Amino acid sequence: MRFVEEIVVDEFLPTYRSLLADALRERGLTQSEVADLLGISQSAVSKYVHGDVERNERFLNDDDLRDLVDRVAEGLASGEMRPVQALVESEVLIREMERGGPLAQLHEEAVPALADFEGEYAVHDPDSDLREAEQVLASVRRGLRVLENTSGFATLIPAVGSNLAESLSDAGGVEDVAAVPGRIVDVKGRATIPADPEFGVSEHVATVLLAARAAGSDARATLNVAYDEDLLAELDAAGYETVEFEGQADLSDAPDADGPADLDAAVDEALAEAPDADVLYHTGGFGVEPIVYLLGPDAPTVAGMVRDVA
Repeated sequence: MRFVEEIVVDEFLPTYRSLLADALRERGLTQSEVADLLGISQSAVSKYVHGDVERNERFLNDDDLRDLVDRVAEGLASGEMRPVQALVESEVLIREMERGGPLAQLHEEAVPALADFEGEYAVHDPDSDLREAEQVLASVRRGLRVLENTSGFATLIPAVGSNLAESLSDAGGVEDVAAVPGRIVDVKGRATIPADPEFGVSEHVATVLLAARAAGSDARATLNVAYDEDLLAELDAAGYETVEFEGQADLSDAPDADGPADLDAAVDEALAEAPDADVLYHTGGFGVEPIVYLLGPDAPTVAGMVRDVA
């Protein structure tokens, strides 16, 4: 694990300060004056000016950095810019480079897993998509641990397998829903989870969750389990609101062309009847296995619903 701040210190600052020291010296400032403006020692300035500090070529070739050096050097040399403003301008460029520039590229090279996240991100942004995505994945992993430690969960796994899914707050499609690749299956009476959760790997369970959200549910997570009348009675007794959805929607992992639309309509109709439902269930039909979907704010909560009744 390498922090982006380490890259700033090790790669960016030596290059930036050396360029800035050169630019200030070119404008007639002494080494002492440069040291005072940059808040560093004269010996450090001497090293920068004489090329005794290694520069990163990626930053040397960055037009935005070159522009900043010129603006800051001119402003400091003329007295039109105070060191505080120079610091702020420098920090702004650093954050921009972390979002999608050379710093982000170097960070991805140092931490290859960052490259798996598609799109622009900022590691310091508390509301970044990257941070939320990692939080959702962690939430699903916690939920899976609850299921693994729940005695009797394996008996609730349907023939098609179970899956535990949680969505991003602004999910628009299955690619915004994290779940287990493949399915959670019963192997000799034990729930077996084949891999760590990922986004976009569960067409079926993700579609049900998205349909519930589109119908007005606040749920961010769902788990499918086998249909059983006694299970529904236990969920009801535990205080969870249950509602049936009907229709012949295709509930397989690879819905046909009409499946998703039928499913959306069926879930929408059910939640119109019970907007606060915690449990959706389907009693089955021709080629359709009866199934139960537990809904909740996050994966551990949904897994806890199984623990309450298993």
